[in-house]
Amino acid sequence: MKNNELKGVFNIHKPLGISPLDTIKTLKENHPELKDEKMTYAGRLDPMAEGVLLILAGKAVHKKEKYLKLDKEYEGEILFGFETDTYDILGLSKRKKQPTSITVLDGIIKNLEGEISLPLPPYSSYKIKGKPLFQWAREGKLSEIKIPMRQTKINSAEMLSLGKVSGKKLLSAIEQKISLIKGDFRQKEILAKWQKVLSGNKNDYQIAKIKISCSSGTYIRSVAHYLGKELKTGAVLLGLKRTRVGNFDIKNSLRI
Repeated sequence: MKNNELKGVFNIHKPLGISPLDTIKTLKENHPELKDEKMTYAGRLDPMAEGVLLILAGKAVHKKEKYLKLDKEYEGEILFGFETDTYDILGLSKRKKQPTSITVLDGIIKNLEGEISLPLPPYSSYKIKGKPLFQWAREGKLSEIKIPMRQTKINSAEMLSLGKVSGKKLLSAIEQKISLIKGDFRQKEILAKWQKVLSGNKNDYQIAKIKISCSSGTYIRSVAHYLGKELKTGAVLLGLKRTRVGNFDIKNSLRI
């Protein structure tokens, strides 16, 4: 196996459904010559997301901070008319009113560019008092802390497309995505909630596909949540693909 930089940096296409740690495990299983290599990843990618994941091995492990700071590029699908406690579909859903001013979305997305403060998702790995936010959330103790805003930079933002999906097709897509998730993420409870909200529903729902280039540490789930608030409705991330980290492009990613 040949890595991307010949310096212990692997540009891996992380599939939907697994964690970065599981990606490392799979990489080693598929390439026995790497089984004894010390490895880490630079830049977490949620199980609900796919795309470029940098895995560092050997001496490159000690340069993790350098790779963590690289800018990122994403393509995301945003579903309007819903909110969840995770800001994506892997959360407990709540129906909100459908947006009435969706035509202004293109301008709102463009206005994201520059310095911006976004809320951290309640279910995220950001630590407060040494404990990840998702742990505070799981323990029902979010009321005991203040979730900070995160200052970030959006280099560029554009809407690629805007369309509609039926409730039936939307539920099928959500069920398919959640079925791929490995580990304990409340899947049974979350699916039951989506099924209750969408089963037999004949409405159509708005979905926007966006492309964002941003600084490290930007949660695209938070961008989706922000856009929902700007449209005076709800919005969640339906799908996410990281297409670039620094100069590491998804076109050159290794599938495992």
